Amino acid sequence: MSTSEFFRYALPAYRTVWRWHFYAGLFTVPFVIILSLSGIVYLFKAEIEDWLDQPYNHLVLTGQPASLSEQVQAALASKPESRFVSYELPVLPHHASRIVVSDAGKNWRIYVHPQTLAILHAVPEQDRLMRQIFRLHGELMLGEDGSHLVELAASWTIIMILTGLYLWWPRHLRGFGGILYPRFTSGRQRFLRDLHGVTGFWISAFALILLVSGLPWSHFWGDYFREIRKLTGTSVAQQDWSNRSENPQTRPVTSGAKQASPTVPTTADGEHAGHASRESSSNAGESPTKSDRSNRRRNAAPVSPETLAQLPLVVQVVEPLQLPHPVILTPPASERQPWTVKSMTANRPWRETLKIDAMQGSILSRETFSDRHWIDRVVSIGIALHEGRLFGWPNQLLGLLTALGLILLSCTGPLMWWRRRAPSTLGAPAESKIAMRHEVLFALPFMLFVILLGILLPMFGVSLLAVLLIERVILRRIPPLRNWLGLAS
Repeated sequence: MSTSEFFRYALPAYRTVWRWHFYAGLFTVPFVIILSLSGIVYLFKAEIEDWLDQPYNHLVLTGQPASLSEQVQAALASKPESRFVSYELPVLPHHASRIVVSDAGKNWRIYVHPQTLAILHAVPEQDRLMRQIFRLHGELMLGEDGSHLVELAASWTIIMILTGLYLWWPRHLRGFGGILYPRFTSGRQRFLRDLHGVTGFWISAFALILLVSGLPWSHFWGDYFREIRKLTGTSVAQQDWSNRSENPQTRPVTSGAKQASPTVPTTADGEHAGHASRESSSNAGESPTKSDRSNRRRNAAPVSPETLAQLPLVVQVVEPLQLPHPVILTPPASERQPWTVKSMTANRPWRETLKIDAMQGSILSRETFSDRHWIDRVVSIGIALHEGRLFGWPNQLLGLLTALGLILLSCTGPLMWWRRRAPSTLGAPAESKIAMRHEVLFALPFMLFVILLGILLPMFGVSLLAVLLIERVILRRIPPLRNWLGLAS
């Protein structure tokens, strides 16, 4: 068998790939538009939050600031029965102090004037603008069900891109028009097709990276990934990311841990901790019950005055290190235990975690990027790339162009479909019985590739089996539906 004959029999028919590209696009287009728009906003998360915090970043100080203990006490006094959760190291002296307290199971970010101790602003972490964008991008504001939808859409978007590249691949190259750039003088219909195909080619690589790097945050795939790590002996006690969290401020130890331990703080701004974040003791959108609140109070005793008095000593140790901001200082459960200091910079390879002995003024341990498991390092790089923070503004620009390209594809694809569809049909490419028999008999490499994708993307695999079963058992047996869908009998 010649090479050309091998590829002819090993690869599926063009029209069949076109059909699956069509179906994938039909399902994913609304999600791609929503996720692209929300992703564009999230790319500029730091800049937007700096702009929103401007009123609290340009304070006029006329004397010495109050002690850190007094600043924390002022934040606690603003929320009766609250407890101290964390203190964010100020970037500049004239910035308001950011202190997070927990009140009745809800974390509040309190902006305190460092000199007058006035409360400048108080906002629940879950209600901050970028936290809302985060929830829209990761779970469509629908909690765990929304996370499943986003994961399913992401999986089928991967299929849409791969099938699109197969359709784009030049089979009879007569120049680069329509391949690397659109042809402007070949008619409106061809220009629209070229614009769709060429745009898809140029953004495909980074779009696939964005889709794959977002999977660890999703609820189902994140759990699936952790189970694989446990089976392969590569799990760790605590990952640097999570696909669920109790709230934006605290995150439980992942399932790889053998023993429960206190929650570990994330950045107080509700960073991209998990695309399927959810409340641990109540359903999303519901208020915690009295028993929930009493349990939280019993399990999280207020920080003692002695421990609170250690905060300035911890700051003295941390400030000379010049860790990348934001730097979060979290008190221990008792004064004899070490403080936890975390650099929560969005560029995750620069993050560090320290344990500080406040009484001795010493660093007990310091974990850097190189100390983590190689899998966690790879995922952290992917997350930083996903958020546009790995290599500065060029990363943001690349993410912006990719998101705009996906939106363009989501507009040109339906437009081409609507113009070309025959009346009284869905408009999917009609099946050929000959092509079907050919593929069942010969396209084994392609079938193995689809099976591999189904294993790597379980929700895609399950949904694909469901679609094929419904199509075979129901849709092909009903002539009006079969004709409308363009299926062969």
